[in-house]
Amino acid sequence: MEIQYYKQYSPAMNRDMECKVYGHAGRPVLFIPCQDGRFFDFENFGMIDVWKPWLESGEVMLFSIDTIDKETWSDKTGDPRWRICRYEQWVRYITDEMVPFMREMVNERNGWTGYPGIMVFGCSLGAAHAANLYFRRPDLFDRLLALSGIYTAEYGFGSYMDDMVYNNSPVHYLSAMPADHPYVELYNLKKAVICTGQGPWEIPDSTRQLDTILNEKGIDVWVDYWGYDCSHDWCWWFKQVEYFVPYLLG
Repeated sequence: MEIQYYKQYSPAMNRDMECKVYGHAGRPVLFIPCQDGRFFDFENFGMIDVWKPWLESGEVMLFSIDTIDKETWSDKTGDPRWRICRYEQWVRYITDEMVPFMREMVNERNGWTGYPGIMVFGCSLGAAHAANLYFRRPDLFDRLLALSGIYTAEYGFGSYMDDMVYNNSPVHYLSAMPADHPYVELYNLKKAVICTGQGPWEIPDSTRQLDTILNEKGIDVWVDYWGYDCSHDWCWWFKQVEYFVPYLLG
């Protein structure tokens, strides 16, 4: 399997950002690591082995990036306005820098002049970030795999709310989205999976809350609840990737 490492200066972040690219051709996939995670977690925690068949067959190229959770969602004693502004810089790093980088690479590797959109994938807090990217920017992301996520910014910001926190909290901005908003039609042209277990360390109520909102808005998402034996852990995320990715690639 082809693996490449990149370290590039990010104007949005005002620092160098690192990433790894797995695979030689295929649909682009953006992986968001778990809370406080690093770009190498995809490989170090063994997720690479689950994706190996699709990577080696040239069905996908996967781009694994860094989180900045330690500066933002995890730093709960820090100034909330500064933290959410920093998080918004990270979102811009993804949408304005990583997405064009991914486009250029997959177009070159596949001989495309266009590309079929980007799948965004994450587990735990990475799923929260992935879902936020998908729902905020359906013009860029056309697939979502969110496993064991929390979909309200209250997790990182408590009772604090401002315009930026609101715009990064899917249960808030989706609940206020008009039924005739053009994004609803865009979502329904795409494929999204949101899954949670109901066992140890899982928080399925957040998924249920989002599920209710999606149903009310007529937004088509496959929301799946696994059993009470399904814990918040890598071994279950491996099983869920194997189960859902064929649907998302179909």
